[in-house]
Amino acid sequence: MKLGIVLFNLGGPDSPEAVEPFLRNLFSDPAIISLPAIVRIPLARFIAHRRAPFAKLIYAHIGGRSPILEETQAQARALETALRGPDLEAKAVVAMRCWYPFSDGAAQALRQFSPDRIVLLPLYPQFSTTTSASSFKDWDRAARKAGFAARSTRVCCYPANAGFIAAAAAKIRAAMENPVTDISYRLLLSAHGLPKRTIERGDPYQWQVEQTAGALVDALGIKNLDWNICYQSRVGPLKWLEPSTDMEIRRAGQDGKGVVVVPIAFVSEHSETLVELDIEYGKLAREAGVPDYRRAATVSAGAAFIDGLAGLVRKALADGGCVNDAGGRICPRQFGRCGYLEG
Repeated sequence: MKLGIVLFNLGGPDSPEAVEPFLRNLFSDPAIISLPAIVRIPLARFIAHRRAPFAKLIYAHIGGRSPILEETQAQARALETALRGPDLEAKAVVAMRCWYPFSDGAAQALRQFSPDRIVLLPLYPQFSTTTSASSFKDWDRAARKAGFAARSTRVCCYPANAGFIAAAAAKIRAAMENPVTDISYRLLLSAHGLPKRTIERGDPYQWQVEQTAGALVDALGIKNLDWNICYQSRVGPLKWLEPSTDMEIRRAGQDGKGVVVVPIAFVSEHSETLVELDIEYGKLAREAGVPDYRRAATVSAGAAFIDGLAGLVRKALADGGCVNDAGGRICPRQFGRCGYLEG
């Protein structure tokens, strides 16, 4: 059987010149700004133009471009290897939402491959209408345009997938090695933030982030572990999920705690880990009096994470419907935008 796998991610600018159009694509997404197109598109252009100079300074810290495409391509190749077998030929393609390669390019690549089945696999462990759902919708458009007839199956989410959790726990343990003597540490499990109104409209993201955090703490098995969930990357005037990561870093400084920050909603390194967490929050930690600031790496193409993804793909092939890392719907009923339902 020939299997096509579509790996979804946000993407990132590949040059300083790409920063503004990347931001324009981001804010043009109706899942991000839920206004009519006649208002949303001009507003997206205005926001992108206004934020681009600041964003370029951010990317200048990492060579003027995001490494997320190379990281995602490495995950794609590792997943192909993990799935390879005598009766299965797998091809994984990358579909970014806000910069190249877009879903249209991924659809054309798979069309040439001519798969018998397709599995749609977001590199977002926790489902949100702003990430996975937006990517699925864009893929459906691109697939129709490319004239796909192959049967497709969605992986909606995997917040507590055993491979993902094992890989993340290993990164945390590595970050916690050789602690400074006479310092106690606080684990800050940092996820990308969302406006509160997105959650109030039935998005299960926050609940799924909490499932990831709980599974990670259980996997670490550290007695009396000091930990908290927090949210980073806030933009704009809306009320966002709290507590914010910067607020928790300041609180740790007041408490005299060392900090280990863990990106639990990102599976690859990019500006929000390499710049926001490492550089900006590292500086904040020093200013706030945090005695030791550390950051756990993302799971990237680690073997345990890739094995977890491969298991999800096999489950999708066997089940044929929308799948997650459990059986059936996992989100509580109050979350009407559950990815399992939308799949």
